[in-house]
Amino acid sequence: QVQLVESGGGSVQAGGSLRLSCVASGYAARGCMGWFRQAPGKEREGVAVMVPGRSITFYADPVKGRFTISRDNAKNTLYLQMNSLKPEDSAVYFCAASEYGCYSGSWWRSDQYLYWGQGTQVTVSS
Repeated sequence: QVQLVESGGGSVQAGGSLRLSCVASGYAARGCMGWFRQAPGKEREGVAVMVPGRSITFYADPVKGRFTISRDNAKNTLYLQMNSLKPEDSAVYFCAASEYGCYSGSWWRSDQYLYWGQGTQVTVSS
């Protein structure tokens, strides 16, 4: 049984940083893994994804240059380092994993991911 457990969310002021973690258990596939977020009243959107063990990453335009996705394979943990946070980054952040690779035309689609964590809240105040 695959489990994804996120942590690291919290409240920060604009310009601050947070690092989210996602511990994956029971996930043997080497597919696309990444982060999505959902703000109240908005659709879930892709933030950043990667293929573990390969130099393939995708980022949403609003977070490019500010967020960095990485993975520690030894710890089965996915990270999202978020710097220069803005109030519009406030959302529930979800870890997601797929059985397939990350593709430029579809990485941002939530229906491409089979496994999801429970989410962690990030609140950025101005």
